[in-house]
Amino acid sequence: MTSAFIRTLLLVSGLSAIFLCLPVRADVYQSNEDFIAHAFNEPLNPPATGEPGLTQRIPKPKLLWLTDDNKAVMASILAHDYNKLRLRYWQRGQDTVWILEEIGKESPITVGIHIRDQQIVQTKVLIYRESRGDEVRHDFFTDQFKSARLTQELQLDRHIDGITGATLSVRALTKLSRIALYLNSQIPQT
Repeated sequence: MTSAFIRTLLLVSGLSAIFLCLPVRADVYQSNEDFIAHAFNEPLNPPATGEPGLTQRIPKPKLLWLTDDNKAVMASILAHDYNKLRLRYWQRGQDTVWILEEIGKESPITVGIHIRDQQIVQTKVLIYRESRGDEVRHDFFTDQFKSARLTQELQLDRHIDGITGATLSVRALTKLSRIALYLNSQIPQT
């Protein structure tokens, strides 16, 4: 082998290693704070009239410490272990907001789920990090989750239509909806 070929091979290998280490693109469709504010009907840009700021009007986050039983149920829904000790949620009256993540094909999808009276009010993809399948972010898909409830078998009470080419993302959102409804049943209702 010639030295020019070896240099080219090393250069291509080095560049390939660099590109493999770069983070996957993340499309942010809505911030967590904006989703929470919207769920609790707070204006995103409050008037400058001396009223409390947005962060003072949305409920403070609460913590749900996960028991072994919670983790077992979550693992059965997710089909893999859930290793966090606690989850944050926001609650006011019968409204609860969960911000959850699940892997689609290779990367996490961040989803906001608003629940009222043990049924889904809104499901929204907040951050999408996959290279394809982002059709799950559109209302035509997420509107299917509206009014969904959890059955005793921990399934949604309705069928969610899939999207060609986004099967794993559809599954991720469906699992997260089931998890949010389950977790919501585990917290004290105010």
